[in-house]
Amino acid sequence: MENKVIETIGLTKYFFDPVKFQVLKEINMSINHGEFVSIMGKSGCGKSTLLYLLSTMDTDYEGQLFIHEKLITGKKDKELAQIRSENIGFVFQFHYLLSEYNVLKNVMLPGMKLGKYSNKELEHRAMEHLKTLDMEDQAMKMPNQLSGGQKQRVAIARALINDPLIIMGDEPTGNLDKKNSDLVFDIFSKLTQENNQTLLVVTHDNDFAKKTHRTIVMEDGRII
Repeated sequence: MENKVIETIGLTKYFFDPVKFQVLKEINMSINHGEFVSIMGKSGCGKSTLLYLLSTMDTDYEGQLFIHEKLITGKKDKELAQIRSENIGFVFQFHYLLSEYNVLKNVMLPGMKLGKYSNKELEHRAMEHLKTLDMEDQAMKMPNQLSGGQKQRVAIARALINDPLIIMGDEPTGNLDKKNSDLVFDIFSKLTQENNQTLLVVTHDNDFAKKTHRTIVMEDGRII
């Protein structure tokens, strides 16, 4: 298996509103298979912008982005959507669970979109992930019946449903208290140790970052 999950060469990004402003400057970085990496830096240093580029959701940049040692830069939107579905799981600060579906269906949704597994198989996989996260007894509940920590665990199960190459988190513990933050960290840590899952997490939480394998520190659009 190729070792580099993500690599960037000279990744540079400008914002043009209201004036031209360079938000990322020549970012060269790589993340290896099975690594748990955190990105830290003050607000406005460009860390969420970087994550957005790495996730292929923003394609307006200079430089090159490789996923699994394949060049992604310059690919069409439809192709990128497929690459995202197959390779990247997302966990955000806000869980983004759909209120009209129960927990099980929320976890299954990205799998239904990808269309790789039958609904029956997806249901089985979703239950297995919920079991791993100690949430199988909540499968038939609606999101509004869950606590904040439980919602974030459902969001993690959903991120895992397509066996992603990498899970990306944008402040995934930002809305949680210490106890639930620690719980989410432990879940991520276990995924790395037991499943060799690759994780890249933007965080403001020093304690969280300290416990990851490696921390990328950013300042003024650069990696320092």
